[in-house]
Amino acid sequence: MTDLTPPARPAAVVGVAPWLRDQLFAPETWAALGDAAETVLVDEPGGLAAALDALDSALAARVEVLVISWGTPRLDAALLDRLPALRLLAHTGASVKPFVSPELFDRGVRVTQAGQGMARPVAEVSVTFALALLHRIPRFHNALHDGAAWAEAEDAGPQHEIAGTRVGVIGASRTGRAAIAMLQALGAEVVVADPTLTAADADALGVALLPLDDLLATSRVTMIHAPTLPETHHLVGARELALMPDGSGLVNTARSWLVDEGALVRELATGRLDAALDVYDDEPLPADHPLRRLPNVLLTPHHAAATVQGRLRQGAVVAGEVRRFLADGTLEHEVRRESLDTIA
Repeated sequence: MTDLTPPARPAAVVGVAPWLRDQLFAPETWAALGDAAETVLVDEPGGLAAALDALDSALAARVEVLVISWGTPRLDAALLDRLPALRLLAHTGASVKPFVSPELFDRGVRVTQAGQGMARPVAEVSVTFALALLHRIPRFHNALHDGAAWAEAEDAGPQHEIAGTRVGVIGASRTGRAAIAMLQALGAEVVVADPTLTAADADALGVALLPLDDLLATSRVTMIHAPTLPETHHLVGARELALMPDGSGLVNTARSWLVDEGALVRELATGRLDAALDVYDDEPLPADHPLRRLPNVLLTPHHAAATVQGRLRQGAVVAGEVRRFLADGTLEHEVRRESLDTIA
């Protein structure tokens, strides 16, 4: 006799807090994800292990997809044992390094992420920061906000337009490339330092490829979009900051890992340079941190990627990846084991 029982649907555990789920998944995106797999919600990403232990064993055996967000624990062997059918890990953010383990790849689980959805908003903030530094906005604002006399507030140093001004970009990453396109549209002269970029790549991007020291020494504003690798730790330290021209500015919306924060504070305290930062060694940034008291610094609380549109793109990227993977095994934003050490 032919068995007419329909095959069990694959399940996807979605470990995303409700407030973030609402930001990431538009109704139609959530519906598309639900069409691809039965969704199992875990409202506390940090409690993923306990939530999986509470699953019915038959349901756990159908979980082929795990969607994660910030706060998820590292996916070690003990946690993966709870998901024997897992085939895909999909991160709603960019870097998967805090979550993946060798065991994940050893078990044949594939990995994807939504970093492409975050590139534009971070690039927009970087370009906004560059414009603010060129026009001395942090110095003007802080002086007036703190009650300085009008004439004192006016004395912030020369202002510059972005058209025709050299802006250096460290790292031609997804976000770096988005920033390059925006800077070029504004008429900036863009130079790039990136050891992975070939001369042909630079030509295609319409940028000059320079050694890092030359970029720092000749750029009015330098913005950082490099990955967090062992060799990029404190890529910009005291020596590199000293190369920057008087009155120039540093933009970092990537990772604090890339800049020696102590050296940066000491250089900024002299008043020689300006900076605009979205990332810090300690987050939340302590209330008594010296960066909070410097008049030549623009600070934001690690929110460069948090636009309404960007969040929705992240959710759409994840839902699209899950649907493609369950339909035919393809992924557009896969992170492979061999590439893990060369991405942000």
